[in-house]
Amino acid sequence: MLPALFFILSLNAQVFTDSNLPIIIITTDNSAAIPDEPGVFGDMKILFRGPGQRNYVTDQDSLQFINYNGRIDIEIRGSYSQVFPKKAYGFTTVMSDNITENNVSLLGMPSENDWILNGLSSDPSLIRDYISYNLSRQIGEYATRTSYCEVMINGDYRGLYILEEKIKPDKNRVNIVKVDTANNSLPELSGGYITKTDKTTGGDPIAWYMSSYIGFNDNQFIHHWPKPEDVSIQQNNYIKSVFLGLQSVCTVGNSSISTGFPSIIDIPSFVDFILINEIASNADAYMYSTFYHKDRNGKLRAGPVWDLNLTYGNDLFSYGFDRSKPDVWQFSNGSLEGPKYYRDLFNNVLFKCYLSRRWNELSQTGQPFHLVSLGNLIDTTVALISEAVVRENARWGTIGNHQAAISSLKAWLNLRIPWITNHIGSYSACQNISTPPLVISRINYHPGTSIAFPDEVKLEFIEITNAGTATIDLTGIYFGGTGLVYQFPAGSSLLGGNAVFLASDATTFQNKYGMAPFGQFTRNLSNSNQNLLLFDAFGNEIDHVHYFDVLPWPDTDGNGKFLQLISVSLDNNLASSWIAADENTAGIGDPANYSLVHLYPNPTTGKLQINAGKIMETISITDLQGKVLEMYEVNEKEFSVDISQLPDGIYFVKLSSSQETSFAKLIKN
Repeated sequence: MLPALFFILSLNAQVFTDSNLPIIIITTDNSAAIPDEPGVFGDMKILFRGPGQRNYVTDQDSLQFINYNGRIDIEIRGSYSQVFPKKAYGFTTVMSDNITENNVSLLGMPSENDWILNGLSSDPSLIRDYISYNLSRQIGEYATRTSYCEVMINGDYRGLYILEEKIKPDKNRVNIVKVDTANNSLPELSGGYITKTDKTTGGDPIAWYMSSYIGFNDNQFIHHWPKPEDVSIQQNNYIKSVFLGLQSVCTVGNSSISTGFPSIIDIPSFVDFILINEIASNADAYMYSTFYHKDRNGKLRAGPVWDLNLTYGNDLFSYGFDRSKPDVWQFSNGSLEGPKYYRDLFNNVLFKCYLSRRWNELSQTGQPFHLVSLGNLIDTTVALISEAVVRENARWGTIGNHQAAISSLKAWLNLRIPWITNHIGSYSACQNISTPPLVISRINYHPGTSIAFPDEVKLEFIEITNAGTATIDLTGIYFGGTGLVYQFPAGSSLLGGNAVFLASDATTFQNKYGMAPFGQFTRNLSNSNQNLLLFDAFGNEIDHVHYFDVLPWPDTDGNGKFLQLISVSLDNNLASSWIAADENTAGIGDPANYSLVHLYPNPTTGKLQINAGKIMETISITDLQGKVLEMYEVNEKEFSVDISQLPDGIYFVKLSSSQETSFAKLIKN
């Protein structure tokens, strides 16, 4: 049990009783000192009344104000940071038996059991990690979630910390499938992995070395997942071959979408990773605290970003280092450069174009990298921690003039942003890339089950339609982001007006629908919501759907229905563009015979031409509730109607034959 009351500490005539930040109170068993490893057990309470409210040490006796109250296994963490009196900590939330891991949500972060208390070492601003991780999330990449807090351990006020998620495989962290010791042949061998280049102070063995342009074997690759002691020879050789293969194609400048670096890496993640590290001029970037991850059957992705305290003009000045300059590329700084492929990618005309395009997108007014946006993020962060900064400095005396540190950081950014803009090169060659008219047209994310097909996961499918008339080369087209993996094989194509199905299990799909899917994706579709991003080989967005299982999206949640796009001419990221189609009556059909519905003009004032692409027996016009307002017997491929008598509004056109039913959305104005 925690002591009942009054962890009150005098700090140069101050008394710590309350904070605008969450308060974390840790009491180790028998008040034991916390070692490096192994850890010690203890109790932890997190006191948090909610955003914008004050928290009090005395809240530890009020259940309604306690965010967490339970057991932890805690140890000192970090490498260089361990030399400082103020320590950083890693802890695991455990059950009362001190053995079973306890997945919990701390301060609104998704449930897990591995956490970090970042001690903010070597950063007089106390904000560099915080703003860097937040920037990464703002531009769409995962980075550890963060919450400032004030910490007390065994009655001793320890100062300002950031509660962070530990980097690990998890659907809400690094979203990859976990490769295990039995996965020693393809496709299971292909992932997922988390690999890093780093120091060896953590005690983990070096898996392999790669050289930079200024040294030989100076980049140390270490397994993060699986843990080094669990990695098989086959797994080590496989993931090592991915990195060596990347270097091989980068050395010769191979940018082929089938055999070059676009076929190996997820370009958007590498671009974002480089830009986050370069805007900060991270002195450790690429060689230390540099993470990569690769999902099963997926591309190699860079990130998450990690440990950005030696950034934005800050370095280990007391040791004579001054490397975070506003006028240098850290991947070619002549010091810690990382593997050769970073320089090679920057010097590749195509990759550099996409790097420049992304930079210019993110540095526009209102975007995260714009000086005003950065200034607002800094000011908001400083305001959040301002009162804790006083206590932190009173406790440790390591900050000095905090306002001067913030002003220096801002002045440095005023040099850094223009320098990158002036030196990153042109993006005109990749500014207006034409992407093929592929449309995600059907999604069966939570299939209904039956006696014949009891496994809902194996029934999932996605349909992709070529909404144009010309044949599309599908080589290198893939689903970006994390959570769903599929990349079209080299040489594959799709005829105009045709569609292909991708299934979670090819055998089950064929048994149910009597046809083989084009391909089989890895991982599964979420039953609640998911962001589906279809990219070309260079990461240009082709199509984007974020579906949900709640209104206004049609109800297809485990009830034997799936999402069907009304017309490929509609915005398929809008719920109103979809209907719930019955698996037994909508007709999956053969993709080779899939027809497209064209309405024109649409919107219309009255006259409407309908082109079904194949003979339709009946055409009906319904309102949004499904009430039939007009019906026509046609037996034609094309048909003209006059709906001028209908009120202005939105309608559905339903075209039916004995083989299939198609829908299109119509606007009358």
